[in-house]
Amino acid sequence: GSMERQAATRARQFRLQQLHALLKMITERETDIATALKQDLNRSQYDTSLLELTGLENEIKLAIDKLSVWAAPRAVERSILTLSDQVYVRPQPLGVVLIIGAWNYPWALTLGPLVGAIAAGNAAVVKPSELSECSSLLLRALLPRYLDKDLYPVVTGGVSETQELLRQRWDHVFYTGSSSVGRLVMEAAAAHLTPVTLELGGKSPCYIHSDCNIRVVARRITWGKFVNCGQTCIAPDYVLCEPSVQNQLIDCIRLTLLEFYGADPKSSPDYGRIINQRHFNRILSLMEGYVPVIGGQSDASQRYIAPTVLRDVPPQSRLMQEEIFGPVLPLVAVSDIDDAIRFINEREKPLALYVFCTDQKKMLEETTSGGVLVNDVLMHYTLSSLPFGGVGHSGMGSYHGKHSFEQLSHMRSCLVRSLAMESVNLSRYPPQDRRRARRARMAMRAGWGIGGEPLTQKWSD
Repeated sequence: GSMERQAATRARQFRLQQLHALLKMITERETDIATALKQDLNRSQYDTSLLELTGLENEIKLAIDKLSVWAAPRAVERSILTLSDQVYVRPQPLGVVLIIGAWNYPWALTLGPLVGAIAAGNAAVVKPSELSECSSLLLRALLPRYLDKDLYPVVTGGVSETQELLRQRWDHVFYTGSSSVGRLVMEAAAAHLTPVTLELGGKSPCYIHSDCNIRVVARRITWGKFVNCGQTCIAPDYVLCEPSVQNQLIDCIRLTLLEFYGADPKSSPDYGRIINQRHFNRILSLMEGYVPVIGGQSDASQRYIAPTVLRDVPPQSRLMQEEIFGPVLPLVAVSDIDDAIRFINEREKPLALYVFCTDQKKMLEETTSGGVLVNDVLMHYTLSSLPFGGVGHSGMGSYHGKHSFEQLSHMRSCLVRSLAMESVNLSRYPPQDRRRARRARMAMRAGWGIGGEPLTQKWSD
């Protein structure tokens, strides 16, 4: 009725208003956000707008632009048994979503899911990562000034606060982070039968075929690996290539690093730092026992680790067991593309797979990963039309653009029929006999694939 319609319109207007407010926050506070990230990760201000804020702004603008289309009931195909019915799918809010953000891109990975939650009509509790401390405190100060603070509160804190949040009952939990914590999140959610989106990481492989322009390949990989000091969930984790390619690649990466960061990356304004001492020590311990062919220098007082390349890394080494999440690139020798495919398939399914090759067909057909890029890195993340997410150990569920809206909505099935025309239903009722059963069966067999036309005004409010 009209009351329900007003409520729905109000809700739609409210969502748009909140999205506009979030956009306002990001544009007005860009300098403050960049300053916080400089303190957290020594992130260059340019990288912050490039890697986090511009993408976020685009996500919000898209949601504002498309909200009425996304939220509208969607007509579906009917069968002969439902010919005169209204049959449609109506997206509904799930309720209250818990969003647990990550520290490496503390704005994009916390507010990105929030855009989807708001667009889909949910309330949300936002839990930024405590490791990116300045960003976390800034978000806690800013968000209540721009958004409805009752519907979108920010909760800060560490492990115990997160555990306490996970003990509560939510309608959805959206987590970005490591696979080990992902297990705990899913376990806690299982107690309440709460659905989860897990955006995890893993070791994203990068295969380089010998037919490539290695100079160009090296620039793209060097950027993707060492941006944000290697602390990117979709960074190329390791490189698979033939020994002859290794030699060329090392020379070209060396040249590229000089071009990007100068002779001393430590003094480059474009090169980041490791988030904290624990991760600094973890990455250094992964490098133990190797003689780097490039880099290897470190400075604990600054949590600085130089862009580092290691060659001929044995597949069974610890370096090849866990996600590196730092500026260390191992090169692993393979004999050919089949060897590379075998190597990738023996391991957990990665979040991203990068293939540098003129003919990628074989690699794409015989492997699986959350996303795959041919001849570039990271860029699939920037495209809202592509669902972003993992498979297997790299996570479940995907988001960005319309996919965020659908991930955080319930797609409710609706069938509305009239009380008239009861005669069509007679063949389904008892008492059954052969004739009646045959008529019902024929009707059902004939009944597939009748197109759903656009809904009448009645349903499209």
